[in-house]
Parts: sequence; C-alpha cells; structure tokens
Amino acid sequence: MNFLKFFIISLIILFNFSCSKETIKGSKLEEKSLNLQMIEAYKEGLSSLEGGDVLFAAKKFNEAEILYPQSIWAPRAALMAAYSYYLQDYYGDAVAELERFIKVYPKHENLDYAYFLLATSYYEQIIDEKKDLQSLLKAKENFLLIQNNYPNTDYAIDSSFKLDLINDTLASKEMYIGRYYFEKKKWISAINRFRTVIDQYSTTIYTEEALHRLVEIHYTLGLEDEAEKYAQLLGYNFQSSKWYEKTYILFDRNYELNNNKNRTKEKKTNSLIKRIKSLLK
Repeated sequence: MNFLKFFIISLIILFNFSCSKETIKGSKLEEKSLNLQMIEAYKEGLSSLEGGDVLFAAKKFNEAEILYPQSIWAPRAALMAAYSYYLQDYYGDAVAELERFIKVYPKHENLDYAYFLLATSYYEQIIDEKKDLQSLLKAKENFLLIQNNYPNTDYAIDSSFKLDLINDTLASKEMYIGRYYFEKKKWISAINRFRTVIDQYSTTIYTEEALHRLVEIHYTLGLEDEAEKYAQLLGYNFQSSKWYEKTYILFDRNYELNNNKNRTKEKKTNSLIKRIKSLLK
C-alpha cells in the first residue's frame, strides 16, 4: 500500500515537472520569437527612415515597441517614432509620442533628449508669434526644464540660445501692445506692458526702450520723481544708447539746442582747419 502511494506520488511529480519544463521551454521560445520580431520591425523602421518614408518608419518603430515592451529597445523605438514624425514636420504627432514617452519611461537615460525634442517640436511650430503664443510658452517651459534639470548637457546650451530668442519675441509682443496703449493715451495699460518687459525680459534688446517709455509716461503725468527713477536706471545701464539721449532731452530742454550748436561749431572748426591745410600745401 505504501509502495503504491509512493508510485502514484512519483508519477504526479514527474508529470508536473514535464509540464513545467514544456511551459518554460515554450515561454523561452515565445520570448525569443517576440524579440526577433521586434528587432525585425526596428530594422524596417530604420531602413524606411533612411529611405525617406518617415511615416512608415514611425509605424514600424511603434510596432517594435508594442511587440516587446519589456525589451531595452522598446523605449528607443518610441523615441525613434517621435523623431520620425518630427523629421516630416508632423509636430503634433511628435509631441504626442514624446509626452507618452516621458509618462511611460520617466527614468530613461535619454529623457533629456526627449524633453529637448519636445521643446524643439513646440518651437518649430511658431510661425507668427502673435498667433502662436501657446507654442511659444510651451517651448519656453520645456527649454527651461532642460536648463534646470540637465544643466551640464549640450541640450542645455542650445536651450539657452533658444530661450534668448523666445524672450526677445515675447518682449517684442509686449512692446508692440505697450506702444499701442501709449498712442491711445491708456497710460496704466501701457505702464503694465513696459514693466513686464523690464521685470521678465530684462536681458532683451527692448529693455532700453521700455525704460524710456516709462520715463515719458510718468513725466507726462507729472510724476517727475518716478520718471527720474527710471531715467537714472536707464542712465546707469545704457548711458550710450539713443534712448538715454531721448530721456535726457525730456529733463533738459536746452540739451538738444546746445547739442546742435556744438555740432555746428565742430563743423565750422573742421572746415577752417581744412582751409588752413589747403593754404599750406
């Protein structure tokens, strides 16, 4: 009886082991098959990308990621799909792919590149800064993220350059609206726009003019102390600029007259010197 029990138990263990072995073997074969299919899809994507068929390339890269999402090649395939869309100027699709990549692979080693390509995709959608403000702001947001989170990368250097261009564009927009309010004598609205340039875009080329406009407005309103404060700021930072000269004229009405007299006198002196030189020849 005991022998019979032992025999039956042994048969059960042997049967289970055989089934387990077959399952492991089948699992390994299936995994190998998926890996090969994924590699094949990835290669087709690369080949199509090199051949210029970027939409088919993106499709194959997406397919490679789906076939074997546990593979180290899956996130790379997702990035390549986004890059394919970017190359063909399908910026909306590129943005969608990159945002998904950042969500699905938040710790991937190429996350800095994903953010850079995302920022660039937004940046290159800007055709008219007056209409594409959302793209401008999204590009700025992501370039700033790269600067702050990945400061020691080449992407940070390029992001810094792009941010300067974006800030110039945003400052230009503020100046355009500020000048409009200035001409309409809507002083408070104009002041707010020019202050935005000084407070948020102080490194742009529009800072000098914004300071001068603030001097003009406050001087016009009879707020000479405020006008003088902005004039001093302009003089301290941009004393050699044309905007400082315009500001100086506001406070010294005789400046322009005296300046013109000095120029006339200088011309006469130069003319006299030329005559003397001609007599000595």
